[in-house]
Amino acid sequence: MKSAKMRSLSRRGFLSVAGASLALAGAGKFSMRSAQASSGFTLAVLHLNDMHSRIDAISRFNTNCSPSDAAEDSCFGGAARLATAIRQHRAAHEAEGRPVVTLDAGDQSQGTLFYTTYGGRAEVQMLNAIGIDAMTLGNHEFNRGPESLARMIDTADFPFVASNITAASGSPLDGKIAPHLIVERDGTEIGILGVTTPDTVFLSSPGDDVSFADEIESLTAAVADMQARGVTKILLLSHVGFVRDQQIAAAVDGISAIIGGHSHTLMSNTEEGAVEYATLVESPSGRAVPIVQAFAFSRYLGELTLEFGEDGAVVAATGDTLLLDATYAEADDIEALIAPLRAPIEELTRRPVAELAADIDGSRETCRAQECEMGNTVTDAMLAEVAAQDIRIALGNGGGLRASMGAGTATLGDVLTVLPFQNTLYTLEVTGATILAALEHGVNGVEEGAGRFPQVAGLRFRLDLSVAPNAGRVSDVEVMGADGWEPLDMEATYPLVTNDFMAGGGDGYAMLRDEGMNGYDTAIDLAEVLARYLSDNEPFAPVLDGRILQ
Repeated sequence: MKSAKMRSLSRRGFLSVAGASLALAGAGKFSMRSAQASSGFTLAVLHLNDMHSRIDAISRFNTNCSPSDAAEDSCFGGAARLATAIRQHRAAHEAEGRPVVTLDAGDQSQGTLFYTTYGGRAEVQMLNAIGIDAMTLGNHEFNRGPESLARMIDTADFPFVASNITAASGSPLDGKIAPHLIVERDGTEIGILGVTTPDTVFLSSPGDDVSFADEIESLTAAVADMQARGVTKILLLSHVGFVRDQQIAAAVDGISAIIGGHSHTLMSNTEEGAVEYATLVESPSGRAVPIVQAFAFSRYLGELTLEFGEDGAVVAATGDTLLLDATYAEADDIEALIAPLRAPIEELTRRPVAELAADIDGSRETCRAQECEMGNTVTDAMLAEVAAQDIRIALGNGGGLRASMGAGTATLGDVLTVLPFQNTLYTLEVTGATILAALEHGVNGVEEGAGRFPQVAGLRFRLDLSVAPNAGRVSDVEVMGADGWEPLDMEATYPLVTNDFMAGGGDGYAMLRDEGMNGYDTAIDLAEVLARYLSDNEPFAPVLDGRILQ
C-alpha cells in the first residue's frame, strides 16, 4: 500500500499535497486549489457526526444545558439550533447557485434519555424534519440489537448507507442498508459510499446475522462499481475514525472526499488545539483527498465546498466547522417536535442526586489517554458497591464515560449522560497475568483515542507511551492488599469488579471473557451505582491520586 502523505495545515504557512496548494483563507477557512482543470461543478457538503442523542442543547460539558446556562446564552447545539444552522447555510449556498448535500456520519444513537426512552426514533424524527440526504451507521446504532435498529431505520425519510455491512437473509436489517447511493444535483451524479467500523462486532450488539468487511477491501470494490456506472464524484461517509480515514484515503483510489466520524475529532482553523480542517491525504494516483470531521454532540456543523475535475478529483475546496452557539436561534418547528418527546423524561432528568463541590472531568481527551477524575470517581463507586465482597480492584473503560459534570447540583439526567449505556456491575476472578494483559491491551490504542483505555481503582501502574504498542508499555503494577500496596502477582487470583460489556469481551477485552472465572452479573446499572456513590459522599469532590503514572 502506498504510504499516506498525512500533512496537516500550518497556520503560519503554506504547503502542497499531491500538487494541491493549501492555505488559510478568510475567516479561518482553509483553501485548497490544484493545477488540474475544473469540470465547473461545485458542491457544498453540510455534515455532522456523533450527535449521540443530543436533541436538547448542551452545556460546555456536553451534558444538558441548565436553565442558568440558557439564561446566559452559553448553550450549544441541540436539534433545534442544528436545524437553523443547516437551513441558513443551505439557503446561502443555493442562493449562489451552488447545490448542497447534507450528510450524517453516524452515531446519532446513545447518550441521553431520548435514546433510552425512544431507541433512536426521536433522533431520526429530528433528522427527518431538518432534512438530510444520507446517513451511515455508527457502531452505537447497533447498541440495542438489529431489531431496534430496523425500527429506527423504518422511521427515516432518508437512506442509510454502509458499503462494508452485510445483513443475512432473514435478518431484521436485510434490505434496509444500502451498499451505495447515487444522488443527482444540477444534472450531475454524485456517489455516496458508507463504511462502519468492523470493531462494531465487539463495541456493540449487531448480532450474528450482520457482518462487517474490511473497510479498504470493500471500498475498493465499491468505488470500482461506482466508476463502472459512470459516477466519478464519490463522497465517503465514514464511521471508522480519523486515523483509519487517512489510511483509507491513501489506499483506495477514486474517493473524492471523506466525511468522517467515530473518533470525535475536533477539526477547526480557529479553535486552539484542534486538528486543522481539512486534512489532505494523497491517494494512490496522486489525488489530494480532503478529510473532514465535526467533533460530536451537535456542538459543530461542518461546511465543506468542493470543486471537481472531470475525473472526480477535488481540484478546489474551502471550509471549516461552525460553532453552533447562541448566534443560531433554535428553530420553533423543531422545538415543537421536541416538547412532547421531552415531557415523559423531564421529571426523571431533573431529580437531584448530589451536590458536587467541584467539576468532574470526564472528557474524551483525558479519559482515553490518562488517569481522569471521572474514571477515578466511577471505579471508586464500583468498589464501594461491592465493598462487602472484599473486592479491591475495579477496571473500567474510558470510552464508557461520555461526559463531564459541573460543580453544583448533579441530577440523575447528568449521571445518565455520563453513563448512558445501561451497563451493569459485573464481578469475576482473574489472575495477575490476566490483569496485566488487560492493562496492556487497554493502553495500546491511545494514539487513536480508543475507548478501551483503562480507568482503575485499587490498582496503580506506570505507563510509558514511548514504548511501542504491545511491547510492554505497562510496568510497576501494584494492587491494594489488606495492608497496603503490593506488587501484582502473576500467578495469584484476584477478585475484580468491572462492567458487563468488558466482562463479555467488549472493547477487545477478550482476556476477561476467556480467562475470567466465577463471573456474576449483578444486574445493577452503573448509573445507579454512580448516583448512590455521589449521594453517599456529598458534597463530592473528585481526586487524581497517581493511579496511572506517566
